[in-house]
Amino acid sequence: MKHKFGVKIMPREVILDTQGRAVEQTLKLNHLDVEMCRVGKYVELEIEGTADDARLKAEMIAKKVLHNPLIETYEVKGL
Repeated sequence: MKHKFGVKIMPREVILDTQGRAVEQTLKLNHLDVEMCRVGKYVELEIEGTADDARLKAEMIAKKVLHNPLIETYEVKGL
């Protein structure tokens, strides 16, 4: 059986998010004031196997391949 997962990858709070800052400045220049803007990545995975095995595999992929633990956090959710 196939299982789908979404992986949200965001910069850590203590890391300067230059992409987020650029979007924030562009919004402000267009009179669309926001308090803060952060830019991350979103990846969808489709994995074959049992629900538990697929979730473990998705977690392992996110942890070892998709994110940089020094500057990013990640969250895996079933879809």
